[in-house]
Amino acid sequence: MTSSGENWDLYRSFLAVIRSQSLSGAARSLGLTQPTVGRQIAELELRMGVPLFTRSKSGLKPTPVARDLVPHVESMSSAAAALRRAASGEAEEERGTVRLTASELMGAEILPPMLARFHEAHPGIAIELALTNQIENLLKREADLAVRMVRPEQAALVARHIGPVPISLYAHRSYAERHGVPTTFEEFANHTAIGFDSSPWAIGFMAAQNVPVTREFFQLRTDSDMAQLGALRAGYGIGGCQEPLARRDPDLVPVMHGVVRLMLDLWLVMHEDLRASRRVRLLFAHLTEELTAYLKGRAPPHATP
Repeated sequence: MTSSGENWDLYRSFLAVIRSQSLSGAARSLGLTQPTVGRQIAELELRMGVPLFTRSKSGLKPTPVARDLVPHVESMSSAAAALRRAASGEAEEERGTVRLTASELMGAEILPPMLARFHEAHPGIAIELALTNQIENLLKREADLAVRMVRPEQAALVARHIGPVPISLYAHRSYAERHGVPTTFEEFANHTAIGFDSSPWAIGFMAAQNVPVTREFFQLRTDSDMAQLGALRAGYGIGGCQEPLARRDPDLVPVMHGVVRLMLDLWLVMHEDLRASRRVRLLFAHLTEELTAYLKGRAPPHATP
């Protein structure tokens, strides 16, 4: 009989092979040798009584049984990570780890100085920052805190509404100097537009805001917020940007100001079970103040003069 720790090792190797589609890739991601991963997969298949992978030219392909196992093993992985974070510090101490998830744009452009100030005040608390435009499931403890642009609906979550985030159209000064800027939608049709590609969320958001554009309207199409912002800063064309973020860049010129203005809601969310964790409460309170200041265009409350 094996211990529960050894059992988890088998499932961890299984998940790594699913993600990399090869024993060698799984071994690299886990810091193990390829034969070790191979033995663990073989042992797991022996315990299950069925094969979990078949070999193909493109690598290891999961069997139907393996695909059915994936969501359960991913839940085990999230639970194991949450246990490690919980064990990293006592509940009322200012040490340990907090896992924070946010969109690429928030995590790369807005949160870093806020987290730097938090680290200066609480150096014993480590931050795991997961950047994704997918909504990570806090109920499964895939993260401790989340910065979201949609209102959470689960009752077991503690949610703080930070405020509305206005999004307006901008162009880089170099683009405006070369092409001018439109003042109406009719003129805008003759300009280069930066926008979404195939994101169902973006399509639904545009429709809900009564903005009469489809993906074909855009000459640069990408579902990456960071790629859109990079193209905007490079003078590629006209695109949307959060107003508080655009105000930081004097080279971004407002376009059709007041004519097109979309609104998102900014939320800070955590699982209600984490109320007892001091490190999570500290980061929750810190980000509440910092994000509120960001939206209102005020100086950050924790910034050094």
